[in-house]
Amino acid sequence: MTGGHSDPGGHSDPGGHSDPTGPTGGPAPKRRGRPSRTAAPTGPDARTRILEAARTEFAERGYDKTSVRGIAKAAGVDSALVHHYFGTKDEVFAAAIELSFEPALVLPAVLGNGTDGLGERLARYFISVWENPASRAPLLAIMRSALTHEAAAKVLRGFVLRRLLERVAEALDVPDATFRAELAASHMIGIAMLRYVIRAEPLASADPEKIVGMVAPTLQRYLTEA
Repeated sequence: MTGGHSDPGGHSDPGGHSDPTGPTGGPAPKRRGRPSRTAAPTGPDARTRILEAARTEFAERGYDKTSVRGIAKAAGVDSALVHHYFGTKDEVFAAAIELSFEPALVLPAVLGNGTDGLGERLARYFISVWENPASRAPLLAIMRSALTHEAAAKVLRGFVLRRLLERVAEALDVPDATFRAELAASHMIGIAMLRYVIRAEPLASADPEKIVGMVAPTLQRYLTEA
């Protein structure tokens, strides 16, 4: 079977791990440290499975009840492989956040066309991420976890500051660029809280285009006006 291998007892595992029982029927010793290339699946397929499983686990269980072992089980891999690719639970959490926002793919398009219309592009990007059911569920878990667990809040704070706001600030030619980017972020996070977490009406049922149209001028002012 592709990606798997057999242990001395003849058992095989499609995920590329040997059977948990040793050749004498007793429990085999656990591997520690970085898995070898022959001991576990490698490459983007395994990493993607882990990341998708992590996003689902965080969405369904929240930060506190999600474990690296649970993520590994959901992905069909050994927990050592999760540590190999992502390190700690916090780092898996950060990667799950990034998977939802995809800043490396989207921000160049948002920021690369100059400051004209920047507020609208940023608002449309943010709302589109939340309107997508595939990314909304894990984002809801992330927001709720950040409100109740300092470790989750720290990871989210670091991601927002380093991966989003710093990139936005670098594209601005105005005084206090980081402060302005944080004001814009606070505006959008407030909308996310009321619309998607608290579901306050009429904001929760408002047309996304209406929200973008009303918010964009404020973001534009935050980000560009001297």
